[in-house]
Amino acid sequence: MAQLFEKSKKVIEAHLAGTSIRAISGSMVAYEGNVQFKSAGFGGGDGVIAGLKRRATGESLSLMECTGNGRVFFAVNGQHVTVVNLNNETLQVESQQLLAFAGNLRTDVSFAGLRGASTGQGLFTTTVSGVGQVALLSAGGPLIHLEVSPQYPLVVDPDAFVAARGQLSQSFITDVGWRSVMGQGGGEAFSLRWDGQGVVLIQPAER
Repeated sequence: MAQLFEKSKKVIEAHLAGTSIRAISGSMVAYEGNVQFKSAGFGGGDGVIAGLKRRATGESLSLMECTGNGRVFFAVNGQHVTVVNLNNETLQVESQQLLAFAGNLRTDVSFAGLRGASTGQGLFTTTVSGVGQVALLSAGGPLIHLEVSPQYPLVVDPDAFVAARGQLSQSFITDVGWRSVMGQGGGEAFSLRWDGQGVVLIQPAER
């Protein structure tokens, strides 16, 4: 299985030994060894449904596959990077924050609710499940890990949300008075609420 490492705060290093990984197209910044690159389509599976989802989101999760022997380095716009290990788990990721994944992982695009008519973003999240590693991007600094327990549900700004793992259910709060207070009123403001047991990863800067 290919291995992902945090080469630095902002660069992911992938070790390939006759193996392959998938990464967001255009994220490769350097490589060494005998490595081939090819388009791997989109992260939401194939067929008509995936095409409809892509059009609905207005964002193309375009992937490339890197195969061979060597090392490949990935980075995107100076954003911070984090490697998350999955062991028969499911990770829900905001599609824009996904950088690369390696291992026996399945991906799908799932409905995550309308963030706002003004941006049209965040309509779908990518779910990654199985055994392997996922490299995530975060703007403004390293990812912040927030615990969720049955006694303490978590409410987050959708622009700050990056990923969630564990036995969590997501719902929406549309009465968001604090956004108006903070000068972010207007549009269809709402927040994401997480209930259950797990961890939610957020970024310090908004999209």
